Amino acid sequence: MPEHMNVALMTSGGLAPCLSSSCAHLIQKWNDALAAGSISGLTIRCYKDGYMGILTGDSFILSADDMKNIESLHNLGGSPIGNSRVKLTNIKDCVARGFVKEGEEPIEVAAQRLIADEVNVLHTIGGDDTNTQAAELSKYILEQHGGKVIVIGMPKTIDNDVYPIRQTFGAQTAAIEGAKFFSNVVSESTANPRMLILHECMGRDSGYLTAATAQAYLESLNKLDFPSNNPFPTSKESRGIHAVWIPEIAIDIAAEGARLKELMDKYGCINVFLSEGSGVKDIVAEMEANGEEVQRDSFGHVSLAKINPGQYFAKRLATLVKAEKVLVQKSGYFGRSAPANAFDRDLIGRCAAVGVQSAIEGVSGCMGEDEDKEGFPIRAIEFERIKGGKPFDIKQTWFIEMLAAIGQTH
Repeated sequence: MPEHMNVALMTSGGLAPCLSSSCAHLIQKWNDALAAGSISGLTIRCYKDGYMGILTGDSFILSADDMKNIESLHNLGGSPIGNSRVKLTNIKDCVARGFVKEGEEPIEVAAQRLIADEVNVLHTIGGDDTNTQAAELSKYILEQHGGKVIVIGMPKTIDNDVYPIRQTFGAQTAAIEGAKFFSNVVSESTANPRMLILHECMGRDSGYLTAATAQAYLESLNKLDFPSNNPFPTSKESRGIHAVWIPEIAIDIAAEGARLKELMDKYGCINVFLSEGSGVKDIVAEMEANGEEVQRDSFGHVSLAKINPGQYFAKRLATLVKAEKVLVQKSGYFGRSAPANAFDRDLIGRCAAVGVQSAIEGVSGCMGEDEDKEGFPIRAIEFERIKGGKPFDIKQTWFIEMLAAIGQTH
């Protein structure tokens, strides 16, 4: 006999253009399951602000009226229920932020909350840290309390750097939005002679977003018309991309500086796309050698906003190309806060459908196209196989051809 399902949703980590659409799709798919008789009843609870909401018991239950017109969430960026960055094993941080009391174990507090709320299924919409934490929480509840919570992860990250998931939610939208952002910023190349514009894209360990954003921008640039026999200094070439720097490719700043100076002399401007993770190890080593503190988040990740790779490289490159003015622009917040586009909505919808069915069958996992399986099937991928830090594949034909077209070799 079908069960009454107590389903909980939470979104966590940084924003991505998929959080609202993931909530909408999951809520709709669960209601479809109820209508089809696959379950006997349905309660959907939303924990506010990610793991913070679970630890503090801050949640709300959706009524039938609340779920009417739920598809309107697809039009929203950000998260409809709020995010936070919380690591359940970082007890000191959880205590300092007031999420648990001194002497309490965050994972036990979270477990007690899910048990008290009688949660059968927990949908964690987040990156690899969010989903692997949820898997550990589910395992803890089973081993320590004899309870069972099915965890269905939804892989959110604009970095597209999660093993073994072929395409994470929101990454494609973020690339398109980043290209849109730069299509305006590039006009600043006409604001001053010998202008250096550095477009800094998000991407801690993976150059996917920077590369995909560059590809999307060049595609949009190629669709623009310019005057016949263009007599003006602003052109497709001056508005193009002259370098793409990502973590997977070592940057020879001297060699690149010499190459780019020739282009600066020719066009009067240089446009560089930089992944924020590029050269981070070198920057951190330099800071530590100088006795400077390197700030890290609760997960131990270097705070990229604090070390500012864009300014670091802009300062060095400006001297090499003899730039008169330098502009560093970051598209990350613009891109990641957009609503999901048609591509991501479709991907999320297909994963949500399989995810709900997996939950009903009692199978936990992180949803996605499993690139280790033939045909890349959408399935609940085993959490022990989920891992962040997947590098961008620089051997892809389109990427090699793009670098060749802009004159960059590696």
